[in-house]
Amino acid sequence: MLTRGSRAFAVVLVLALAARAGAAPAARAADPQAAASARARGPRVTPKRPVEAQLQGRTIRDDYRWLESWNDPEVRRWSAAQNAVARASLDHLPDRLAILERVTALNQSIAPAYSDLQYRHGVTFAIKEQPPKQQPMLVRLSSLDGDRVEKVIVDPNRIDPSGGTSIDFYSPSLDGSKVAVSLSKGGSESGTVYVYEARTARRLGDVVPRVNGGTAGGSVAWNADGSGFFHTRYPAPGERPAADLDFYQQVYFHRLGVPASSDRYAMGRELPKIAEITLEASKDGRFLLADVRNGDGGAHAFYLARTGHEFAPLTRFQDRVVGAAFGPDALYLLSREGAPNGKVLRLGFDDLRLERARIVVPAGAVAIEGLAATARRLFVQDIVGGPSQVRVFSLTGAPEGQVPLPSVSAVGGIVPLDRDAVAIEIESYTRPPWWGRYDASAGRLAPTALAMKSPAEFSDIQVLREFGISKDGTRVPMTILIPRGTRLDGTAPTLLTGYGGYGLSERPGFSAVRRLLLDQGGVLAIANTRGGGEFGDAWHLAGNLTHKQNVFDDFAACAKHLIERHYTSPGRLAIQGGSNGGLLMGAMITQHPEMFRAVVSGVGIYDMLRVELSPNGLFNTTEFGTVKDPAQFAALYAYSPYHHVVDGTRYPAVLLTTGANDPRVDPMQSRKMTARLQPASASGLPILLRTSSSTGHGIGTPLSERNALAADVDAFLLDQLGIRFRHPVKRPAP
Repeated sequence: MLTRGSRAFAVVLVLALAARAGAAPAARAADPQAAASARARGPRVTPKRPVEAQLQGRTIRDDYRWLESWNDPEVRRWSAAQNAVARASLDHLPDRLAILERVTALNQSIAPAYSDLQYRHGVTFAIKEQPPKQQPMLVRLSSLDGDRVEKVIVDPNRIDPSGGTSIDFYSPSLDGSKVAVSLSKGGSESGTVYVYEARTARRLGDVVPRVNGGTAGGSVAWNADGSGFFHTRYPAPGERPAADLDFYQQVYFHRLGVPASSDRYAMGRELPKIAEITLEASKDGRFLLADVRNGDGGAHAFYLARTGHEFAPLTRFQDRVVGAAFGPDALYLLSREGAPNGKVLRLGFDDLRLERARIVVPAGAVAIEGLAATARRLFVQDIVGGPSQVRVFSLTGAPEGQVPLPSVSAVGGIVPLDRDAVAIEIESYTRPPWWGRYDASAGRLAPTALAMKSPAEFSDIQVLREFGISKDGTRVPMTILIPRGTRLDGTAPTLLTGYGGYGLSERPGFSAVRRLLLDQGGVLAIANTRGGGEFGDAWHLAGNLTHKQNVFDDFAACAKHLIERHYTSPGRLAIQGGSNGGLLMGAMITQHPEMFRAVVSGVGIYDMLRVELSPNGLFNTTEFGTVKDPAQFAALYAYSPYHHVVDGTRYPAVLLTTGANDPRVDPMQSRKMTARLQPASASGLPILLRTSSSTGHGIGTPLSERNALAADVDAFLLDQLGIRFRHPVKRPAP
């Protein structure tokens, strides 16, 4: 999928933001693109080689299908020529080097960031990101406090000094003595698992290939005594016809010291072709749970195995159970059956039949996102339109209050520690991520030493919550970040972002690079469109399949609100999105070209009639729909950006970015959209395609490449908005 909502993927779509208030664009040259126009145009006319296909009784003409074949040398030459034009244009922008310097400085955090904490018997494991290192590392911590002893277990920067190798995921054994780590190269997400001793960081001889992939991800869960682990597995070459090689993720068991070729099949052949499997063992290792998603549309089924037994179905897709957490003597299930906002069920280990489950947390006015259980408490993580809250209950469902979180913040994870303590990751728009320790018996949230410190400071920024009114009257919330004292006279350069898919929510999150936009007097807005999960499953379902147009209407309503409230004007408004958000950008380009000056779209989808033919695209059919269904085809064709480019339209300036190794969105999507837009646009503004040869969808991108992409994006936006970059005036400490 584009971005897995049920996985803790740290998808890095680094599309940095920048613009500056001041004179309107007309105050510069008559057209700020005049000097760069010739460079930007490049190969404006791509050869047309029409292909016609019949879909649901319609004849669909495709002039650029030939650009889909990356194995064709002509396609590679075309892509290289487009990249050369983009580089010539971007490298000649007057402020790019200064912007790169600023981006690099902002991304050098004073203290490292820790994420994906996992706790085992007094020892904490974490992913540690520490610029200027290119890639995050896996570390072992003796505690969460300042006197902790820290051991680096896996450092991809030492394994591969080029920065091209990254950690996909890791899984410690239940006793914490060993850890399985998936490593992949070049942003491909094609991960091989290696096993390390946790205390010594010594790598054992076990090598298990094809565990992780960009289609269904990957997962590992250890058995009780640490002698082996269950793992996801993609088929080896020759196991099935070539057309099926990217599908049928299954589960195998690997015993340490035995060649991976002897791994034992455990489950998966009975699952849908688009199954995505996550494995989890109970704390004592008596049970193994397999969370199986039917593609990316949000349906889950759960399978359970007792020690020494085979997996058996626990819930079906139609049961609408979407989450689970092991407790000391029960399994807690997040159910949406008759409850779009979710309810929590308790299922005792003595009788694991779903019909025996009882409700311990009933559905309420806010949407439940996740669960965590300790020895005596149940923690329920909610989302309230974007920000988070965490409620505390006894294991039988008696309410015990809420965790005292900072206002307008998001919870990134809840990790059970000893007894009834948990570690909670918290961040906001103005404060970097930090881990707090919450003791349920004392009801107190205390910060730990795991807190990122950033050179970017946001005390001068207001965080506002406003609403756009969509075409059907729906109130669509958005968060606005604006420097205090900004005049609402329509001149502020503004960047609007959004996503709107898979039930994934736009949550409060910290980004140091946002200072680039704000330091130029700009405004940043984040839209919470339908298709996300900000208001539960109903909000998601109102923006998927045949309802996808609601997402585009919601985003346009937010843009209209910003203009009508005089935050900005069309000539000062830019938009940005990536992945599924890139589809959103494509729809804005074709449906509302007059509303925006510039668009940045990363790793996006544009040809909705061909996307399901890509290896990962089939997984998206449960979210987007399929051309095989008449109603879904009609919806897809009605908004497919590639099919709604109109010759002679004054399109905004567009920067499309992609990675050659992207396993989630085929880069041909960006190639075809570029080829169609370039000759069609009558505005004279640039339509550029930037392709990175060494990265993929964003996961695993080295820090230097992230900085370079950010500088390109910011320089492009500044130039289009007619603004010269200026370094910020140093503000006194708050």
